[in-house]
Amino acid sequence: MRIGVIGLGLIGGSIFKNLLEGKKHDVIGISRSVNEFNVTKDYNNLKGCDLVFICTPMNVTLEILDKLNDILDEKTVVTDVCSLKEFVSKKSYKYKFIPSHPMAGTEHQGWDYAFPDLFEGAVWAVTPKNDTDMKDFELLKSVIAELGAETVLTTPQEHDKAVALISHAPMLVAQALCKNIEDNELAQKLAASGFRDTTRLAMSNVEMANDMVVMNKENIKDVVNMLNSNIEKLFGSDYKSEAQEIKKFRENLYS
Repeated sequence: MRIGVIGLGLIGGSIFKNLLEGKKHDVIGISRSVNEFNVTKDYNNLKGCDLVFICTPMNVTLEILDKLNDILDEKTVVTDVCSLKEFVSKKSYKYKFIPSHPMAGTEHQGWDYAFPDLFEGAVWAVTPKNDTDMKDFELLKSVIAELGAETVLTTPQEHDKAVALISHAPMLVAQALCKNIEDNELAQKLAASGFRDTTRLAMSNVEMANDMVVMNKENIKDVVNMLNSNIEKLFGSDYKSEAQEIKKFRENLYS
């Protein structure tokens, strides 16, 4: 299979390195900054690909999707890795577009931090369109499995609500916690592993974070309101019992 990867940052670079390492496919990377074997700046090299991953920032993804319409034929399956799905699901293209989103990453960014095992044990959300052919979905699913991830089917709307709960709002909270101690030197000196772990998402790629907050603002606001409500409930409850139940829930979530 011939597979193209556009954008070789943490996600795209990890896809590229994994597939190249596996030596099962003919893999071509598209990047303006990475100079490696099988990497080019010319999008025309994607002609004839069976599958193409778009791993660019969200704010240029629609532009790339349009650009590919003049390059790829109707047989090529294309997917993106954006952390929002509704905004990319509204148009149709000559090729076969299946939106998706790997739930994997680190606080680092760029080609140098990309590694082949990034997706091992991860889940990968896929939001097929109404006209998606099952054989095209199965092709994408098979490559996702090769990367080490499990496919989870959902809709664009439900996906965007869910990631606000588990990713976008937590990132915003982590950033807010950091702002809380900007003017408190003692808190900064006392901050240890608990604060470090809780605020890891504040280290997120700033361009990606901006896209998430701007483009998913309403869902994030809903989550923040829910968070405030749940904090008030905890204050007004038998806190010890509630905390114990939450601890059990957290243990089961990752067991």
